[in-house]
Amino acid sequence: MTKLVEWVTFAGLAFSLWITLIADFLPVKLPCRAKEVIWPMPVYALIVFGCYSLATVGYRVATFNDCFEASESLKQEIKDARQDLTRKGFKFD
Repeated sequence: MTKLVEWVTFAGLAFSLWITLIADFLPVKLPCRAKEVIWPMPVYALIVFGCYSLATVGYRVATFNDCFEASESLKQEIKDARQDLTRKGFKFD
């Protein structure tokens, strides 16, 4: 299961629960104070998701690995391509 499917499934379940509690589909009667807390839950969830996303991106940027082997390989491929193009008559400035 991909991360997107996991997130969409979780969001769908949370939204279903939220609608169920707001619309009084359950036989349980919620007090007015509880509904005041439940109403803004999607906004809180969006804020938490944004904070999680920023933290994840920040962590991944901070721990990004340098790929020295790939860098050297790419430099060698560029050299080879320049030599090949020079032999074919292309001039570099």
